[in-house]
Amino acid sequence: MTKFFKILLLLSAVFMLAVTAGRAADDSLYDPHTARKLNVNEISIFGPQSGKFRYDSRMLHAAQIAAARARAHSTSRCWHYVKDALMAAKAVDTRPKTEYAKEAGAELQKSYGFKKLKVTDPYLAPLGSVLVYGGRGAGHVEIRTAAGFVSDFTSLKPSPRPLLGVYVKPRAS
Repeated sequence: MTKFFKILLLLSAVFMLAVTAGRAADDSLYDPHTARKLNVNEISIFGPQSGKFRYDSRMLHAAQIAAARARAHSTSRCWHYVKDALMAAKAVDTRPKTEYAKEAGAELQKSYGFKKLKVTDPYLAPLGSVLVYGGRGAGHVEIRTAAGFVSDFTSLKPSPRPLLGVYVKPRAS
C-alpha cells in the first residue's frame, strides 16, 4: 500500500471523527443511512478498533481530496486547501470568503455554525477539527488528523504560531 493511500485513508477517518468528536450523537453530520464499514485494508491503516464504526461517505470523500492535494511542504495556501476540504465534505454550503487564515475561526462560527472548543493544546484537538492560528502575516489554519495535521501540506507537528481556536461543525438543524 502506498504512502499516499495510507494518508488518504487516515484523512478519511479524521474528517468523520471531527464531525462527531466532542458533540452529542444527535448533533452530528453522521448519517447512518449512508455510512459504511471499512474494508480490511482500511482497517489496517486506521487500527484494530476502527472496524467497530461506520464512516460517513461525505467525510471519506473530503479526506480523499485533502490528501490528494496536500504537499510535503507549505505552499502558503493553507486556508485555500482547508476551504476546499470543507466544501467537499459539505461542512460548509458556500465557499468561505475571508482571505487570511487567522480570520477563519470567526467566519466559520458566524457564517457556518462551527463551534469553538475549549482546547488550548493542538495535540488534544479532536480528529478532524479545524485549528486556527494567529501571529504575523496571514496566520495559519490546519485540520487535525490521526497522523498529525494537514492543510496545504502535511505535518506531524502543529503550527508553532499562537493557537487562536479549535473549531468543529455541529449537525445542521
